Amino acid sequence: MQIRKTYKEINPELLYNEIRDLTLKQGAVVSETRLETYSMPDDSSSFISRGTLTFTIQGKSGKAEQECLRAHIVGSARSETKLMLDTDEKLFPQPKLSALLDDLDFVLGSYEVKPR
Repeated sequence: MQIRKTYKEINPELLYNEIRDLTLKQGAVVSETRLETYSMPDDSSSFISRGTLTFTIQGKSGKAEQECLRAHIVGSARSETKLMLDTDEKLFPQPKLSALLDDLDFVLGSYEVKPR
């Protein structure tokens, strides 16, 4: 399943850290992190950030850890920040996803751009 959200005037690093912490709360384990910041070509005092977080969870019957969720974040604190969550519903079931999204909406809902 894929979930997409857009936030206005929020630091992408804050969103990155909140996604990480709220997903850990649901029992997933961080397996890969990457956060990069770039200056804007027309204004060297403005920046755009790009982040990826990958989470794993123990497979059924004690199998090796498998990727259950991946978060992609791109944006700027001065404009919009986009979030895309890709989940494996078998490994990260709907109740965990709903809890993650509820927590995210509670913490950052006032910054979210609602679809029209």
